[in-house]
Amino acid sequence: MDFFEINADLHIHSKYARAVSEKMEIPVIAEQAKLKGVQLLGTGDCLHNKWLAHLKETLKGDGIYTYKNSETKFVLQTEVQALGRVHHVILLPSFSKADELREKLLKYSNNLDADGRPWLKIMGEEIAEKVLECDGMFGPAHAFTPYFGMYAHFNTLKECYGKYADKVSFLELGLSADSKMADRISELHKLTFLSNSDAHSPYPLRIAREFNRIKIKDITYEELKKALHQKDGRKVTMNCGFYPEHGKYHLSRCKNCLMFYKLEDAKKLNWKCGKCGGIINKGVVDKILEISDAEGNPDRAKYVHIYPLTEIIATVYNIKTFSSKTVSNVWDKFIQQFGNEINVLIDAPIEELKRVDLRVGEYIEAFRKEKIKQIPGGAGIYGKLLPLGENEETEFFKYKQKKLGDFWLHRNPMI
Repeated sequence: MDFFEINADLHIHSKYARAVSEKMEIPVIAEQAKLKGVQLLGTGDCLHNKWLAHLKETLKGDGIYTYKNSETKFVLQTEVQALGRVHHVILLPSFSKADELREKLLKYSNNLDADGRPWLKIMGEEIAEKVLECDGMFGPAHAFTPYFGMYAHFNTLKECYGKYADKVSFLELGLSADSKMADRISELHKLTFLSNSDAHSPYPLRIAREFNRIKIKDITYEELKKALHQKDGRKVTMNCGFYPEHGKYHLSRCKNCLMFYKLEDAKKLNWKCGKCGGIINKGVVDKILEISDAEGNPDRAKYVHIYPLTEIIATVYNIKTFSSKTVSNVWDKFIQQFGNEINVLIDAPIEELKRVDLRVGEYIEAFRKEKIKQIPGGAGIYGKLLPLGENEETEFFKYKQKKLGDFWLHRNPMI
């Protein structure tokens, strides 16, 4: 059997998780995933009793599951919160193993069904042990984010997972980091990186807003496991995700007045804003700078920066509402012509895109050439794309200067 590639988003949520759309049900997810262009999705929240029942009712298969005659495949997946507020992504090989893991974890939660993402009263090492007993895979979710990322609370995989650190199957980058940033940490060089959406809505604006292109010989759980462990030629060949500047926690920033900070100045001020006295939220860039011990990894899979097509269209036409009729009409034209959104963003020839819409085609061309500018995110606020030809410098607080602000281009030299 020959190798082929699929697009996979291995971390989403169900309608039973907090702040998630009621539309997050398998029939809708499967339909929208086809429009997006992903062939394999995590189910999200597979330890939640009601969601697990929904999965068993709607999905058929063994290890990898399908909804009716849909082309979309699913793998059982959940995210859990451990003691210390660290989030972990878990993949499981079967419904029986999901039932088994659920049973093992019941005693470690006040209510395993209170949220699609359950809170557990055990640390990462114990979670790893329970997952491995169920033949599952695990890794840190959005590993660098300041509240729930592993590196917000630990400096190494060993500190988090103890004796199971060498059993970690993957590391999820999150929206505020890309491969180039994460590979500044040498312990991650042999680990597979995942770019997942963590979607709370089934529509293409959210589902697979970050995804992975995976090389396998068949869509099975065992093939996926080999790919995540880089065995027998199976592997992640490309990560696709946001420019890290778009992430809500990319740069260090005051949570109150939203002033940006460089690492050295935030440290001198003990993470208290020199302008208003508020708390400075440490950005992913600065967390990585603090623990970095490497310059990069030449063997890493390619990372391609993308954005949802609706956001690109809205930026081009200067429309604030992504759901506007104009945005929807232009999006529909591209999908009718190219079949799905990922084809438009990644694979379709630029000249063909321009024939559908010249301005949007030019913007996607600039994306592919890494010529996009944007306002960076921080302190829980997403970054913002800028129209072609525009640039905006980001004001940073300058310690020891009478004049509070100085200016620094929003592209951090580290990346």
